[in-house]
Amino acid sequence: MSLAILSMHTSPFAQLGLGDGGGMNVYVKKLSSALARSGIECDVFTRATSSDQPSEIAVEPNLRLHNIKAGPLEPVPKANLDKFLDDFTSEVAKKLTSGRFPWNSPLDAIHANYWLSGVVGHRLKHELEVPLISTFHTLEKVKAELAQDQDENTFQRARAEGEVIACSDVVLASCSSEARQLISMYSAHPNRIQILPPGVENKVFFPTDKIHARSSLGIDPLAKVLLFVGRIQALKGPDVAIETLGLLENKEAILIIVGGPSGPFGQRDFDYCKDLVRSLGLEKRVRFIPPQPHETLSSYYRAADICLVPSRSESFGLVALEAAACGTPVVAASVGGLTNLVDSGHSGFLVNSRNPAEYAFACDQILNDARLSSRLSQNAVEQASHYTWSGAAFKFRKVLRLVQEEEILVECC
Repeated sequence: MSLAILSMHTSPFAQLGLGDGGGMNVYVKKLSSALARSGIECDVFTRATSSDQPSEIAVEPNLRLHNIKAGPLEPVPKANLDKFLDDFTSEVAKKLTSGRFPWNSPLDAIHANYWLSGVVGHRLKHELEVPLISTFHTLEKVKAELAQDQDENTFQRARAEGEVIACSDVVLASCSSEARQLISMYSAHPNRIQILPPGVENKVFFPTDKIHARSSLGIDPLAKVLLFVGRIQALKGPDVAIETLGLLENKEAILIIVGGPSGPFGQRDFDYCKDLVRSLGLEKRVRFIPPQPHETLSSYYRAADICLVPSRSESFGLVALEAAACGTPVVAASVGGLTNLVDSGHSGFLVNSRNPAEYAFACDQILNDARLSSRLSQNAVEQASHYTWSGAAFKFRKVLRLVQEEEILVECC
């Protein structure tokens, strides 16, 4: 079996927590690797951003990364990448039809990640007559409900998402809430939606000695520690994390923020967070840490007493899952996939508003009750153990078999 995986706007091997590097990068990288190890030939296509990048990299057996030249060989803001969709589609099509790939069978399906890759996958489906599987990771209509400002780009993306959804043979949702959004907002056919939760690498993200983790990071072993991991943008709510710290009963607690500016307003949001820290007099209690390699994040999770995930929306929430796997209770927004990951009162707490006082109340309960903290930690680890990348790959293979059993591709145009 063979699979072409599209990740146009960001390479799965890009630095997390900076620019467009986030949970989707982990998803594409880890799922592709798990599929390759299960025997599926996987070729990942992303846009080249430097002349130093080789056109093809053998990552591991059955898994190759292709850096496709489309537009300038430099980073381009995600909002401007639609200008290069034609070039990217053309170059990927050339690769897929060149006969150079060491596949043992014809291409079985295209897996498109995010709406830009979805547009490419939609075109390639019809050009190559190959089934299309789409994963969106974020949906524009969901984000638009939370945004103050909407422009032509908002409507363009939503329209494109609708077209891709209508023509996808299968749309993968990370959780039941995302599946409901696809149906209610985009009129997706329920029979063509499959739920495929991401996984966590349990050999990397597992509980261990908190004191050792803190020692390796230079953190006071006796401190109460909150953690925020993610891109610094309004959608992720780093400002809520900062205000939560200021409202805690424990005025010695600290907050560690791991991540960098992201998106067109990333630097503005980052500067706002710095100003907020100063205005609240928290300079000595907030540490900004630049983006870290994915595996290194495990030390930060283990060092923390609580991981805060106050996002405005989350299709799934890999940060919450990884923190839970490390035994760190999560206090998260009651949105999207976080409602599946956090069993409120059992493995962490869900907050139904963006009021920092409510986050602080939940955090105070954990910080002031060692028995509660221990119970939440144990339950979080047990709950996270049900999510593995090998399990995700197994479910994906079932989706591939479903697609192969269809004699006629879904037609939309």
